[in-house]
Amino acid sequence: MIAAEALAAGLDAPTLCELAGWPRNADARDIRDAFEQALAESGIRLPDRGLARRHSLRRMAARLIDGEMTPADLATDDWWETDVETAAEQSFVALIPQCDCCIEYTLGLDQQTWAARLRNAALALTSSPPIGPGC
Repeated sequence: MIAAEALAAGLDAPTLCELAGWPRNADARDIRDAFEQALAESGIRLPDRGLARRHSLRRMAARLIDGEMTPADLATDDWWETDVETAAEQSFVALIPQCDCCIEYTLGLDQQTWAARLRNAALALTSSPPIGPGC
């Protein structure tokens, strides 16, 4: 769908056209490789992994604020290992435990206090200056 939406928005690349017709159950690695090729054909460079994680962290904070995810949803990935560069990123990441069962143990906070602090950190992160294009 992303490929079809990109075509509809005016981005045009041979591999993007091909990718738009692929089935939903295509191999994820093949999709990623083709998408990267389509971006290269369009002159778009992907950010390095660290910068991409920082962009994702900011989008995740916005989704938390918008109610699209719960605080416990944040503990499902290795976000706490993300290399951060700003104080706002650090404040947000410091509140993400390795798993949702470890909130009190690792952070010394009850669920309600943790959720409130996490929301405040997410607000601070999303209102801080963007780290670059795409954020």
